[in-house]
Amino acid sequence: MGDVVQMHFTTLDYVIFVILLVASTGIGLFYAFSGGRQRTTQEFLLADRSMSCFPVSLSLLATFQSAVAILGAPSEVYTHGTQYWFLGCSYFLGLLIPAHIFIPVFYRLRLSSAYEYLELRFNKTVRICGTVTFIFQMVIYMGVVLYAPALALNAVTGFDLWGAVLAMGLVCTLYTTLGGLKAVIWTDVFQTIVMFAGQLAVIIVGTHQAGGITEVWRKAQNGNRISGLDLNPDPLERHTFWTLSVGGIFLMLALYGVNQAQVQRYLSSRTEQEAVMSCYVVFPCQQIVLTLGCLMGLVMYARYGEDSPLDKGYVQTNDQMVLYFVMDVLRDLPGLPGLFVACLFSGALSTISSAFNSLATVTMEDLIKPYFPAMKESRATLLSKGLALGFGMVCLAMAYIASLMGSVLQAALSIFGMVGGPLLGVFCLGMFFPWANSVGALVGLVAGLVMAFWIGIGSFVTRLSVPDTLPAVNTTAIPSISNTTTATMMTIITSATSRPTGVQALYSLSYMWYSAHNSATVVLVGLIVSLFTGPMKEKELTPGTVYPVLSTLLFFLPEHYKEKLCCVTKLLDKSPALNQQPYEMAQKDANAVSYSQDEEKCHGEEVVVVVQETAM
Repeated sequence: MGDVVQMHFTTLDYVIFVILLVASTGIGLFYAFSGGRQRTTQEFLLADRSMSCFPVSLSLLATFQSAVAILGAPSEVYTHGTQYWFLGCSYFLGLLIPAHIFIPVFYRLRLSSAYEYLELRFNKTVRICGTVTFIFQMVIYMGVVLYAPALALNAVTGFDLWGAVLAMGLVCTLYTTLGGLKAVIWTDVFQTIVMFAGQLAVIIVGTHQAGGITEVWRKAQNGNRISGLDLNPDPLERHTFWTLSVGGIFLMLALYGVNQAQVQRYLSSRTEQEAVMSCYVVFPCQQIVLTLGCLMGLVMYARYGEDSPLDKGYVQTNDQMVLYFVMDVLRDLPGLPGLFVACLFSGALSTISSAFNSLATVTMEDLIKPYFPAMKESRATLLSKGLALGFGMVCLAMAYIASLMGSVLQAALSIFGMVGGPLLGVFCLGMFFPWANSVGALVGLVAGLVMAFWIGIGSFVTRLSVPDTLPAVNTTAIPSISNTTTATMMTIITSATSRPTGVQALYSLSYMWYSAHNSATVVLVGLIVSLFTGPMKEKELTPGTVYPVLSTLLFFLPEHYKEKLCCVTKLLDKSPALNQQPYEMAQKDANAVSYSQDEEKCHGEEVVVVVQETAM
């Protein structure tokens, strides 16, 4: 039907967009010149460990409610129906496990970086490998998450592409560099409210124009968009109850359990109890976000039916379709399109600001401080700010590279999701299996990454090479649930002709199982290698680095069998004062000049746990 005439913004829309940027900058400046004025790394990177439950929980929500997800979820529901809503079933365990397993371990060890744990549990090499993997993951992702929504906005509304990218990139860099984690968390709170307001405005106006919520539901039912409970256990099926509710748990664990951006928020909480409560508060908020995305998809279907703007050639991609719908619905209401765009860019800002801050933290804590332990606090703080600024510039450079990628853009996005599973695996290996050693952890991490990229790239190449003549090929981009699961941007080929076998079946695995499959690979390979290279003994473990899940599961075994299986380790006490000694011991051990197996044995022979700086 030809190209659509671009729908342009009014002055009021631009004003609302500018207010978002000014308010975000204002919050950053406020925290730059109030309180401790970001003079210590503790305040700049961890908000002085002084945050309460409410801002932390909204920040946890905002960090991975990206612009990609805001555009992706409604188009998924419009195209495939409400089966996607069952993802909400995974949120319960996906947040309960981090709250009661990961947070107690990390918080009681008084860490600054999640990867610091890997050194306390294994050794420095594992820590550096985990850190480098995370930096690779985030640097590739943050440019794409900034560029993708700006591109969609430009295609539909003519909104200046690089103007939007530069405005957001520079504002975000400014408030992250000046205000530290406090500014990032409080801007997340503001941006979360804007996100809810923007989505609600579109749903309310769209529902009213469609004739009410009853009419929306009736049209969706007639169009077979209201999905029932699909209990098909086939892992190759893209979305079933099992792939969403069980596979989704592992996606949530990779996101809310071990991702540095989220762990940093837990560690910034005043108390462990506040950190745990923030996880509980996120649960209903996540359900609301998911429901809003599904509702918007149903309202879109009520408006367009089977005649989608995509089929008519008005837009080229699914994310553009959601923006086209928003502009179409709100065209006679000046200011509301601007509110939705502010909502969209709030998603992008909250994501990339968290990326800058978490990247600055891991670079400082994992790659610089261990080698310069005598660095002055003022210099370390200045360097942390410089790192945040540097990563801001890298983000803009990555956005430019993303603009040159073309069809490879989805592959770049999917790298984020590929890396999440193996990182989850290496943390689970250390936390739940006391006999796993550093060699097992390294080999397992490499095996998990190889498996992740093999399946991910194989699936992507297979999709590109599928002939156009094949019937029933699904080439709809899957919406992003969260930033860590951006493998969701990949697509799974579902041909009606035959069920894939062999390697093709592996390439056709539902993207919802990627995290579970890759983390399981790390754990299995890590345990096997540990077994052959000499499993760790109980006395060699740093206190507090293993969660006693095996001792609970194997409660029926006699005590001496538990000792042989390393199942008598206990968590550190909740009191920071009581944790000081084992923590200092672990820190000292981690920074020891020689960290050989011989030295570890020497530690084990000591009656009182004292760490030697050099091998005996």
